[in-house]
Amino acid sequence: MTYKLGITGGIATGKTTVANDFRAAGYPVIDLDVIARAVAAPGSKILSQLQHEFGSMIIQGDGTLNRGLLGKVVFGHPRRLSKLNAIIQPAIRERFERELAEAVATGADLVVADVPLLYEQKYEDYFDGVAVVTVPAKQQQERLAVRDGLTVNEALARIDAQLPLDEKVARADFAINTDVPAELRRVEVQQLIAHILNTHKL
Repeated sequence: MTYKLGITGGIATGKTTVANDFRAAGYPVIDLDVIARAVAAPGSKILSQLQHEFGSMIIQGDGTLNRGLLGKVVFGHPRRLSKLNAIIQPAIRERFERELAEAVATGADLVVADVPLLYEQKYEDYFDGVAVVTVPAKQQQERLAVRDGLTVNEALARIDAQLPLDEKVARADFAINTDVPAELRRVEVQQLIAHILNTHKL
């Protein structure tokens, strides 16, 4: 029986890096950021709805969604963020459910999904266990500001739009710390894989 593991954490805590460690170990990984880009691809109904709601400025010259600009429009504005989620989240969930079923059908012992808003969007019931990726708050803020070219206040607004990281850790089954050298992080992931496979006798 396939064990379904959800990976989540705060923005810029290293979820994608950890998901890639599972992928490198040979396990299927579903990435909801990839799904989000796909459902809002040029010519899609979702992109048209986003343009209607937030304006043509969020569309780049090549017809793709300017995710960075859209983020600046909605983060720190609860009503706008709620509207964004109402438009895009149902399409993301539908595609996720399809990809999860396809991954389980491969017969893999372990299937992993990188779900940034796992608790916020109530995805936990899809999984047998949840791992939260963590870093110290100051490092999270610095990573996000550098990665996305944000001011400190903009970075904090995006972090504050999610559940607090310590609350996610309290609700999860496992925690993976990315504030360590890469080799130690990979060892931590391998240990978690071994624990899951041994505990659940897959």
